[in-house]
Amino acid sequence: MANEFDDGSFWDKVKHFALKAGKEVIEKALWLYYAAQQPNTPVWAKTVIYGALVYFVLPVDAVPDAIPVAGFTDDLGALAAALGTVSMYVTDEVKRIAAEKMKEWFGA
Repeated sequence: MANEFDDGSFWDKVKHFALKAGKEVIEKALWLYYAAQQPNTPVWAKTVIYGALVYFVLPVDAVPDAIPVAGFTDDLGALAAALGTVSMYVTDEVKRIAAEKMKEWFGA
């Protein structure tokens, strides 16, 4: 999965849909992204993370993102499922880094 994941696609989608997707979806995506960047996150966890992030950045998914309100519910579900599986690797440091990025994009 990691070789199918593309950093550029992830950041493009996050930047383009940040306001539309809402803080909750973006925060979860960032937690996973930064957890995958940690050297102590094992390969199996990175595979789960990248699987969810690939789904998040795919232009076509179960519920099209262009649909108001409902468009990101499937993305949030995929991210939440991945978080439930790899939560032990979403450390305080990962959350701090994500919070800094959230503050940069959304303000305090």
